[in-house]
Parts: sequence; structure tokens; C-alpha cells
Amino acid sequence: MGVSINKEECIGCGVCAQVCPEVFSMDEDAGVSKVIRPEGGECAQEAAESCPVGCIVIEE
Repeated sequence: MGVSINKEECIGCGVCAQVCPEVFSMDEDAGVSKVIRPEGGECAQEAAESCPVGCIVIEE
């Protein structure tokens, strides 16, 4: 599994970091989310489904 975020589409709402903090966190300087564990985790799919702009990409 590979997890990434399209930073151009991210609005920085932070839902992914709330749902799945072991994979995502907020980049306070850039104002968007970032992937801290690109290999993913059990909650990554739930975070992707919760993203209001659909900017999380999960590759199996």
C-alpha cells in the first residue's frame, strides 16, 4: 500500500490527521496535511473516504 496527498487539492481541514494520526499529520507551515507513514495503515482508507475534497491517493 502506498499513501500520498495531492497538496494542490488539500484544503487543510485536518480530518485525515484526526481519523488516522499514525499516517497523516498537519504541516502547520504549509497549511495542508502531510503523509508521515507512506506505507499506510489500517485507518488510511477511512481517512481517504472522509476527505471532503478527495485528495488522498491510496495505491494497493
